[in-house]
Amino acid sequence: MECEIFIMKKKWSSSWKASIQPRKQRKYRKNAPLHVKRTMLHCHIAKDLRKKYGTRNRSLRTGDKVKILVGDFKGKEGKVSAINTKKLKVYIEGIEHIKKNGSKVRIPLEPSNLMITMLEKEDKRIKRIKKAVAKT
Repeated sequence: MECEIFIMKKKWSSSWKASIQPRKQRKYRKNAPLHVKRTMLHCHIAKDLRKKYGTRNRSLRTGDKVKILVGDFKGKEGKVSAINTKKLKVYIEGIEHIKKNGSKVRIPLEPSNLMITMLEKEDKRIKRIKKAVAKT
């Protein structure tokens, strides 16, 4: 019996709709170009900010204050110190692991496990949404 090896294409397809197979979902996320990966770094917004801006989620930025909803650090808050777009991970100030030798290592977090509690600064898009909400 011969073993056949199937190699998945590494090319990213913008026309791909959806699949229930996790391997295809992981492939889509891994091979996506950076401008698409940036949209995957959206995060939920706190309820008071939702009413204020009229939007449910927003792309994370460095300086935004977030609350961790899932994991070992659940309930802790901190500022976003760095964002790794290529790996789709977020780093928060104060969320670190201390190694045996005493050095500290930042812990990467998924944006889906976070909630924005305070925006660092308003951008033009948010200001437009805010005006549209005020008119209605």
